Amino acid sequence: MLIVVDPTRVARRLRVRGVVQGVGFRPFVYRFANSLGLVGWVRNDGGGVEIEIQGSEPVLDAFTQCLASEAPPLARVDAIEPEVIPPDHSRRDFVILPSAEGEVATAIGPDVGVCHACLTELFNPDDRRWRYPFINCTHCGPRYTITRSLPYDRARTSMAAFELCEVCAAEYRHPGNRRFHAEPNACPTCGPRLSLHEPHGLTALARDPLAEAVRRLQLGEIVAIKGLGGFHLACDASNADAVARLRERKARPHQPLALMVASVASLAGRVRISAAEAAVLESPERPIVLLAKQPGCDEAFPGIAPDLDELGVMLPGTPLHYLLFHEAAGRPAGTAWLDQPQPLALVMTSANPHGEPLVQRNDEAFERLADIADVLLMHDRDIVVRCDDSVLRLRTDLPATPGEGDGKSAGVQFLRRARGFTPLAMPLDASGPAVLAVGAHFKATLCLARGAEAFLSQHIGGLDNPAACVALDEAAEHLQAILSVRPAAVAHDAHPDYYSTQAALALADALDVPSIAVQHHHAHIAAVCAEHRLDGPVLGFAADGVGLGTDGLPWGGELLYVDGAEFRRLGHLSPLALPGGDRAAREPWRVATAVLHALGQRDEAARRFAHQPAVEQVLAMLERGVRCPPTTSLGRWFDAAAGLLGLCDATSFEGQAAMRLETLARLRGHTLPLAGGYHIDTRPDGPSVLNLYPLLHHLVGETDAARGASHFHATLIDAFAQWIGDAAHATGLRRVALSGGCLLNRELAIGLRHKLATRGLAVFEAQHVPPGDGGIALGQAWVAREELRRGLL
Repeated sequence: MLIVVDPTRVARRLRVRGVVQGVGFRPFVYRFANSLGLVGWVRNDGGGVEIEIQGSEPVLDAFTQCLASEAPPLARVDAIEPEVIPPDHSRRDFVILPSAEGEVATAIGPDVGVCHACLTELFNPDDRRWRYPFINCTHCGPRYTITRSLPYDRARTSMAAFELCEVCAAEYRHPGNRRFHAEPNACPTCGPRLSLHEPHGLTALARDPLAEAVRRLQLGEIVAIKGLGGFHLACDASNADAVARLRERKARPHQPLALMVASVASLAGRVRISAAEAAVLESPERPIVLLAKQPGCDEAFPGIAPDLDELGVMLPGTPLHYLLFHEAAGRPAGTAWLDQPQPLALVMTSANPHGEPLVQRNDEAFERLADIADVLLMHDRDIVVRCDDSVLRLRTDLPATPGEGDGKSAGVQFLRRARGFTPLAMPLDASGPAVLAVGAHFKATLCLARGAEAFLSQHIGGLDNPAACVALDEAAEHLQAILSVRPAAVAHDAHPDYYSTQAALALADALDVPSIAVQHHHAHIAAVCAEHRLDGPVLGFAADGVGLGTDGLPWGGELLYVDGAEFRRLGHLSPLALPGGDRAAREPWRVATAVLHALGQRDEAARRFAHQPAVEQVLAMLERGVRCPPTTSLGRWFDAAAGLLGLCDATSFEGQAAMRLETLARLRGHTLPLAGGYHIDTRPDGPSVLNLYPLLHHLVGETDAARGASHFHATLIDAFAQWIGDAAHATGLRRVALSGGCLLNRELAIGLRHKLATRGLAVFEAQHVPPGDGGIALGQAWVAREELRRGLL
């Protein structure tokens, strides 16, 4: 063969890193290279995407420059590393090569909602995928929850069990098709199938599974639906009896439930929704978004979010979810029906017995949901990784990341980071050793830091039962496997009795690497430092429920000096007694009784809580100082206020009392802080103490609960701003990091941010990781890497 040497041809090898597998990046490169007349090849490998490209130098420059700016919508290009190589003059075309092996240094993309092109096919009666529940392409569908390992190829996913038919295989092989190397590609001929089952019967019901499931929902039954990262429990949100039965069976009497509607149009008149909020609802990630209720919302959806002024709303994230609404609408052709309000609205909550992890497998569903669901709508594609729904809200006072919402008017704050966002990497300020952090005990997540990135796992939940502990172990194993990382250290909470701590110690021993304990509130502040890439010392305010302090006592309202791996306690809230220990955290009347006792009002406590059989016993414990550990937790001050105002004697979920208090304060509107509602005790040889007993003393005689809630919030904000401002002046620090679960309280967070800003302080909050314990793992990983970097071990 005659080889013609072109003296103008140059060649480069390009390494593209980021989220570039499973998002249509290779076919994009193929089409782009061919349109420019370039030759070479592209392939997936462990590091991301590798390209060898040849042509004239100006064209190669243009090609390289546009790789990131013109990439497919789900791709994220973090780096392009070029290398000059000798040209191969025998090369005459540009091709896509099979994936190469190698050390994994890339990441799989998250699961994303159905794209418009697939929706158009789904609702086209003439399309071969008309009403097919598993339609997808390179721009949408499952990724993370079906992937066993990288590189991202069909053989490494749970789609390996389904052999492509000839038509699907042709789509998969054709670089010009939007399903080119769409690993979950399937159709009714060759792909996964739905089935409907009675909870105690393995044999599928001999009916149209989807039509029958909708009929059951309309009859008021509870349907378990297999989604991407687990099962949901669904019922008709307008049917009060169905909602009450779901709550009773799931042992979830008061905790708010999420609502799924067909489209934003179906929310008209029920919630207030901004353009930014609508954009996030409709985004490919399909999170649950907290929206303000409008009058009549609770009547339309009875029992969904009692005693709260917000409602968690989500849009369909999978073709199956869309088809439920399509069936209820009478199977209209086209997508125009989505622009009209649809009468069907569904409660869509995670399918798991109370406190247990998500149901993942079909056999699990029969075993664990038999006493909850009336019927099970499932399919035969395995879920490789559990992944719950993400929950977030938009706040106009927070800085917005470009591309979020409308990009200008609001910033995101996560309450739970999971489906749609896991396992997207968070950039860190510098590269460092690989560290696996295992989080805390409640709202558990994991974090694996690798290079200059941190990968936060999906939400796992509380570790109060063996199944949840197994779920944590499985998530840790999968995260290490999918990122192909062997940690150089394992970080954990300082509490020795947490299961996560014990798991970390066992893993560190098995890997023969150090284990690093990180104090709980240090980790809270460190998570904010990691997210915002803050180097050097910051002033941290940890507004939390509980975490073990360095003195062995439960902390939770802490003013800290944080500089990387080092921290010191600058101040704390006045201690509160917890009669009965942890039980007081579930029964606000006990904390309120402790406050009254401390204020010298024993008789008032006995009178006010006479309906509680244990009130005399609790008062006796307080008088003797027995089984009444002190805590500086801010969360318990919220509980005490709620108890004194008669809002909540006992709680059925974490934060219930505080959420009711916040809702009342917001409904009441702005008020001024109480004069003399607090005082700050400064000590030259120790941390300052913020005393809030004067504030609660005022609440003892308050007869209007809403007014009391409003005064409580206004005074807290004023107290914290003064306390933090004094510390900033004393230390010279001008950067303040706010974190902890109490910062999910909008009244507190927005008011405090504003007051600190007026003092000239730069305020940073957790946004892309939850401020509560769901963000602890990131902080642990950040502190551990600092310890390793500074050689403190």
